[in-house]
Amino acid sequence: MDSNRPSPRRDPGPIPTDMKAFNRALVEEFRANHGRLSGPMAGRSLMLLTTTGARTGQARTVVLGYGRQGDRYVAIASANAAPADPAWYRNLQEHPIATVEVGAERFEVRASTANSGERDQLAAAVPWFESQQKLTSRQIPIVLLTRA
Repeated sequence: MDSNRPSPRRDPGPIPTDMKAFNRALVEEFRANHGRLSGPMAGRSLMLLTTTGARTGQARTVVLGYGRQGDRYVAIASANAAPADPAWYRNLQEHPIATVEVGAERFEVRASTANSGERDQLAAAVPWFESQQKLTSRQIPIVLLTRA
């Protein structure tokens, strides 16, 4: 599969009742299998993003879907179309240097938020962006992750 093209969007199935436990299990499986996941998550373009907590200063790891634009990774701060931005996005605003794991590779990135002129082009890199944006009244931030 071309690493610059996102994997086809599939129905993610029901949202787990305990997202923290679900994400912990995904992180463990991701790291144990060098980025390969099984079950309904198999074959998806997923990364681990480790940020520094804005208030705590502690490392926080989340599982994110992503797209690519050239050498940059593109993620959306949707939180499943929640009314507020996700904590990982607020962490990046405070501490824009983070760590990304894609497959077996681990590297530092600098995060930035797409400006209004970039949004349309970058949104195309994340096929599920439009459907997520329709579910919330807030403007979902589009985040660029560039190797530091």
